[in-house]
This record gives sequence, C-alpha cells and structure tokens, in this order.
Amino acid sequence: MNKVYGGGRNAVRALDDVSIALPRGTFTAIMGPSGSGKSTFLHCASGLDRSTSGRVWLGETELSRLKEEQLTVLRRERVGFVFQAYNLLDALTVEQNVTMPFRLADRPVPYDRLRAALAQVGLADRHDHYPGQLSGGQRQRVAVARALIHEPEAVFADEPTGALDTRTGRQILELLRRIVDDLRQTVVMVTHDPVAASYADTVVFLADGKLAGDMSKPTPERVADRMTRLGEW
Repeated sequence: MNKVYGGGRNAVRALDDVSIALPRGTFTAIMGPSGSGKSTFLHCASGLDRSTSGRVWLGETELSRLKEEQLTVLRRERVGFVFQAYNLLDALTVEQNVTMPFRLADRPVPYDRLRAALAQVGLADRHDHYPGQLSGGQRQRVAVARALIHEPEAVFADEPTGALDTRTGRQILELLRRIVDDLRQTVVMVTHDPVAASYADTVVFLADGKLAGDMSKPTPERVADRMTRLGEW
C-alpha cells in the first residue's frame, strides 16, 4: 500500500509500496525511526485511515472497497485497539468502558464475555471501579479487555507501554503475549522499544516509509542493533 499526504511539491509519501502479510494468531511488532511510517501503517492496516493506493485486507474483506459507514462497523466489530493514552471515559466504570463497543452498536451486552475479558486481564474484582481509581497499568488492562470483548480478528496496539514504567509495561507485554498464545489472537504492535519488540514473534522494520526487513525470534540486543543501523540512535 501507499499513503501520501498533501499534493504537488508539498506531497509527503508516508508509506511507499509497503506489502506485508500478518498471519492470523501471531504477534508482530512494527519498528522504525521517527517518521518511518509505522503509525501510518497501523492506521491504514486497521481501517482508521485509508491508504492512497494499493489494497488492504482484513481476512476476506478488502478495506479499501468499504464505505465510511462500513469501515466504522468493521472497526467496532472486527478490530480491537489499544493506545498509549488508554482512551477510557473517566465518568464510566470499568464494566461500562469495556462494554462500550456493544453500547455504541446498540447491542445487548454479553456479560459472559465481559467476565471472561476482565478475568483474562486480571481485573475481575475491579468491574465497578472508575479509571481514576486505577493505576496506569490497570487502565491499560481495561483497554486490552475492551479490545478483546467482541472477539476481534486482530488487535492493533500503538505504543501500548509508552506511558508506563518498566515493570508495568512488562506486565502489559506479557498480557499481549498471553492472549496470542492462549487465545490465538492476532496482535500488531507499533513500538520504539527493543525490549517490547522482543515479546513479538516477528519484528517488521520500516525506514522512510519503506520496508527495511524483518526479524524472527527477536531479542532486545538484536533489535537494538538493527535499529542502530536504521539510524534510530
């Protein structure tokens, strides 16, 4: 796919002929220097934004053919999102935040799924708490539960540990790893942290909007070395 912002001499090519297959039931980390296009890739791959040209598929569905209303439904029902800033509503309880996808769709809340999602993220006893009563790590766990409750085909995480301390960030990464291993969930994570990337099955590197290779069975040391050669540090 390609993504271009602006036009004429002011055009910026954020993604340049990027073609990636992300197998179902795997954990993929997307890395690259600042401005490499990794967040743009995540937005286009998840349906948050449209590519300028090329095709994007989620399973058997080609996103580029969908109308805006259809994309909205797809994001709500078939994709989960986890962001650095949690994106929780402070006036709602944990339970209400997690079940938001169903409330927005005006569909009955499946309380069995709610209980399962909260148990998976270790918050079964926090369902009636508000975000302000939780730690940063607990709030990110709520965001993960919200991403999982509708059993999406893929979870897209954009710097999910960026606002967390090292210990708490590691717990969130272990949680993401566990939902891939235990639930066969598909996770795609943008990160700048070699340690975070080492939790993935595969790391895909971007540089200047182009693919710059990949790495299987990553370690923090190998990822850091590759990033150094991409000009990150």
